[in-house]
Amino acid sequence: MYNKNKLFHKSGDLQEYLVLEPNFNQRKTRVHLATYIQEVHALAIRLIKQSIRRPSLIMTGIIQPLLWLTLFSALFQNAPIQLFTYGQKYGDFVSYGMIVFTAFTAALNSGLPIMFDREFGFFNRILSSAINSRSSIIIASSINIALSSSIQIIFIMSIISIMGQSSPHIPNYTLVISVLFLLSNSVTSVSLALAFVLPGHIELLACILMLNLPLLFSSTALAPLIFMPSWLQILASLNPLTYAIEIVRYTYLNQIIVPTSKILTNVWGEISVQQILIILLVTNCLISLLSYMLIGNKFED
Repeated sequence: MYNKNKLFHKSGDLQEYLVLEPNFNQRKTRVHLATYIQEVHALAIRLIKQSIRRPSLIMTGIIQPLLWLTLFSALFQNAPIQLFTYGQKYGDFVSYGMIVFTAFTAALNSGLPIMFDREFGFFNRILSSAINSRSSIIIASSINIALSSSIQIIFIMSIISIMGQSSPHIPNYTLVISVLFLLSNSVTSVSLALAFVLPGHIELLACILMLNLPLLFSSTALAPLIFMPSWLQILASLNPLTYAIEIVRYTYLNQIIVPTSKILTNVWGEISVQQILIILLVTNCLISLLSYMLIGNKFED
């Protein structure tokens, strides 16, 4: 980008000269698909190797939901929850919520590797390297979290099956995977945005702790909506975890999935399977777009 300026010479002649000016508003480079895939692959492999070298994070993501499942199942085993649900015992009711909570917790911690790279200076080396698209950093982080959470979810689902809970039919696994993917991708986008905005890992861990348990208790993971006071029912109706939990619970308890089936009654009325999928999809798109814009602005700073 340049501007033409005019200059009067001493002789009186009018001369033109060019002044080069950088254009900060347009920073687009043409990235070939093969190059983009190569960048994502290299960054994802690096994050996966980090996860393998630090298996404690994956183990914690497995142990924590199991502790919740064991403690709450024992604490509320005599709760008359079958009067307001599909005739389930409390252990059955809470186990399906723990599957969603496992994916949620793994996605919420996805910003920690980026934050540690920022603090140790390695992230600046990545930015100064010859990468063509900085969005490959975000995609690679999402792939790493998807693989880690998949391992944790498989363990939790296997343990639930060993405990005697029913398993969804094979065709229904597609719906479960889709719901968990939409939820995980939304939470991963939030966590990555926080990792770029907050100054250090102390602040990021504080946000994770502040979001983790309140979102769990304000959902239907541990109790149905009818057990909650009116103000908590409103919060649970706004919580994306509630919708993901209810659709996973419905998938486990029904062999045939009917998209128009009403599976949840919140403060605004009855919600069907199809409507829940639309809610999760729209939420995922909005959060991903806002997070991408926020991260893009931080890259420009």
